[in-house]
Amino acid sequence: MPRLTDWIQAARPKTLGAAIAPVFVGFILGARLSGQEIEWLLMAFTLASTIALQIATNWFNDALDFRQGKDTAARIGPRRITAAGLVRSESVMMAGYVMLGLATALSIPLIAARGLPIVIIGIPSLYFCYGYTGGPAPLAYRGLGELFVILFFGFVAVMGSAFVQCGEWLVGAVVAGMQIGCLSTILIAVNNLRDLEEDRSTGKRTLAARFGVTFARIEITVLLAVAYGIGLYWIDTDDTLLFTMPLAVLPLGLFVLIRLWTTAPGPSYNRLLALSGVHLLLFAGLFCMAAMP
Repeated sequence: MPRLTDWIQAARPKTLGAAIAPVFVGFILGARLSGQEIEWLLMAFTLASTIALQIATNWFNDALDFRQGKDTAARIGPRRITAAGLVRSESVMMAGYVMLGLATALSIPLIAARGLPIVIIGIPSLYFCYGYTGGPAPLAYRGLGELFVILFFGFVAVMGSAFVQCGEWLVGAVVAGMQIGCLSTILIAVNNLRDLEEDRSTGKRTLAARFGVTFARIEITVLLAVAYGIGLYWIDTDDTLLFTMPLAVLPLGLFVLIRLWTTAPGPSYNRLLALSGVHLLLFAGLFCMAAMP
């Protein structure tokens, strides 16, 4: 009989920062750039909806990786409830669908406030929660996981949140979306680097599995550099604090990066994955503090 803690672990709380950070950044940046008061109620519905989507994605991943033989006894990441035999894959899939339904219900106030653009954003987001590891062309098995995260947990999430806040599509939200998207993508890149050998043995063709350890480390290095480097945009727009305040957590990002370059992939990467999640949240928190209207 699975415990509540098993379901929570399967939701992968260490990765939920990728759902939380872009919503706060988008709303607060949207309020600052538009000169409006923050729409706290709409923010709450958006945040709850995106967290539900993230949990659904993780539960689908848990069940579908098991069904397709991608989780093996060699796994060094957190335990999967389906592979461990705690819950039948059908039950985990059903739980994922329930979370998609919840995410849809939570988006109704957003649609009422901003109309058709939320539907246009929402429909592909709902599909790719499943299509990340399921469907005829699962993204995670074809080396497209990083692109998915940058697009949906970066650009779509930040720009969409800013749009819900102010009803406008903002250039600044594109830049912030790239920053948050890159830092969120580091999470999946570290995860894939950790699981490289298992993924190769099961035919899961992540970028790390395709191109090797050195490529994956360079990828993470580039993602970190772009996330901070593109922040120079804020200096040109006289929003200097949006660049300088997040720099306070760069040492944590560099620490993770150094450990990735000096430590062989293995169980120790679980800690680096958690620190990458903390880094994302701290970056987003400082960005929001600097952007508060």
